[in-house]
Amino acid sequence: QVQVAESGGGLVQPGGSLTLSCAASGSEFSIRVRGWYRQGPGKERELVARITSGGTTNYVDSVKGRFAISRDIAKNMVTLQMNTLKPEDTAIYYCYFVAWDGDVYWGQGTQVTVSS
Repeated sequence: QVQVAESGGGLVQPGGSLTLSCAASGSEFSIRVRGWYRQGPGKERELVARITSGGTTNYVDSVKGRFAISRDIAKNMVTLQMNTLKPEDTAIYYCYFVAWDGDVYWGQGTQVTVSS
């Protein structure tokens, strides 16, 4: 069984930075894609960033140039560095891992609030 644990959310002022981290542990599995979704108040869940096994990254337009996704393959981790945060980045952020067999594993979600 795979467990996914997130950390790093919180309250930050506009223009500030936060780093979200996520680690998968438990049963061994090979990760094809890992990344982050978010769901803001009254909004649908959207893909924020993802990174493939080959290292290709994708970002939603609204975070390009401000957010950076990275990974630690050996530790089954994915990290989201968020800079120049805006109030519209306020959301619950969920990490996810997609295995080569198609299984998807989700984190529990971490709240990010950008407010003065």
